[in-house]
Amino acid sequence: MLAPRTGRRALERAAAASCSSAVTLPSFLVPAFQTTPAAARRNFSATTNRQSKLGRTPLSIPPGVELTIGDLFVKKDMTSYLKTYKRPITVTGPLGKLELEIPDYVEFEYDEPARKVVLGVKDRDQRNQREMWGTTWSYLNNYIMGVSEGHTAVLRLVGIGYRATVEPRPKLETYPGQQFVCLKLGFSHPVEMGLPTSMRASAPQPTRLLLEGINKEEIMQFAALLRRWRVPEPYKGKGIFVNDETIKLKQKKIK
Repeated sequence: MLAPRTGRRALERAAAASCSSAVTLPSFLVPAFQTTPAAARRNFSATTNRQSKLGRTPLSIPPGVELTIGDLFVKKDMTSYLKTYKRPITVTGPLGKLELEIPDYVEFEYDEPARKVVLGVKDRDQRNQREMWGTTWSYLNNYIMGVSEGHTAVLRLVGIGYRATVEPRPKLETYPGQQFVCLKLGFSHPVEMGLPTSMRASAPQPTRLLLEGINKEEIMQFAALLRRWRVPEPYKGKGIFVNDETIKLKQKKIK
């Protein structure tokens, strides 16, 4: 049934009065309905956007090492239609020469009299720029150390009958005088892998293999390829260990 006419008017008056009057909220609900500007809002994470600890550290250039900064160029990326701008940096030293390509948003300041290099980024609020800040610093530091002192990697062969030798293979070499690492790892055939141009190898002991070169990334990649033939296993501790790599042994499975 419909309400009487007088009752309807009373309801309308009450609704109009409630709309015209200010709504009072409990004190604990007031902060939830307050609007704050976008600049004053905080992210979910409580950490602040700080500078890169590595990126802001100046790099020292040792004597005999020279840096050459090139001009920006467009590098085609097969995974994106956007133009990618890069800047080449050539690091030359007594042991060789390496070239590093850095993004255009990474700022490079080279103080030649003081022999110091300081890296920065254009916008520190951009996450990808902050990520490449420290990464570029690490790459450049490895290149400077590589052309001045060199990098090494020691491979330890742990297992009965495991042996490593460095021998020439005239029929298989891709360049004159190429060295080949020959590993005996319990297979029916020896494992033979040719060294890249900028690397050297030696076997001071039958179970030790020393890799030397100026490019740390190339050395560790080659060491990882050798390690794949005998990955360290956790029951007998056998395998190929790179540098200070260790493994935690497990107890033998009992049926």
